[in-house]
Amino acid sequence: MSGYKIKEDYRLSNCCSPTPENAITGYYSHDNFIKIHRLNCANLKNIDPERLISLSWIDILSSEEEFQVGEDYDSLNEIDFKVLLHHEKYGIDYSHVLARKLHISKQEGFDLHQKLRDMLLIERVEPKIVQYRKGIVPNKWIKHRNHTYYDLTEKGKEYLKIYKKNAK
Repeated sequence: MSGYKIKEDYRLSNCCSPTPENAITGYYSHDNFIKIHRLNCANLKNIDPERLISLSWIDILSSEEEFQVGEDYDSLNEIDFKVLLHHEKYGIDYSHVLARKLHISKQEGFDLHQKLRDMLLIERVEPKIVQYRKGIVPNKWIKHRNHTYYDLTEKGKEYLKIYKKNAK
C-alpha cells in the first residue's frame, strides 16, 4: 500500500514509523493532532493512557478518489454552513455552546447538529478524552461525560471547501 495518504487531523509518529502493515493506536497530542503509533511502540508506556484511542488504518487513510458532491448539498442553507464553519474553527464542540456562539436557541442547536449528523457531515466524538475549545483554551483536555460532542466528517470538510470556493 505505497503512496497512502493520512487524513488531515492525524500524524505518523517518528519514533516508530508505523505503516499499514502494523497494528496501531492513536494518541491525542498537545498540538491538536492525533499521533499514530505502532501498538507495540516503546514510547507509549511513558504517556497518559487516557489520551490513547483505538484506531485502525481504515479510520485514518484518505480515499484517493476525487470527492463528488451529493444531491443533499443543495438542501443546506446559510445556518447549516455556519455550524460547519463553527466546527472547522473550534473543532470538537457540543450543541449548547454552538447555540450560544451562533445566537440561536438550544433546541435549534440540537436540531442543526442532528440534521448535519443525519447527512453525515458531522459525527459524534467517542474518545475518552478530547481537547477542549481548540484555539480558545490552550492545552486543556477534558473527559466528556455530560455532553454529546460533534466534529466534522471528511464529507463535511469537503462540503465546506465547496461552499468557500462558491462564496468567492
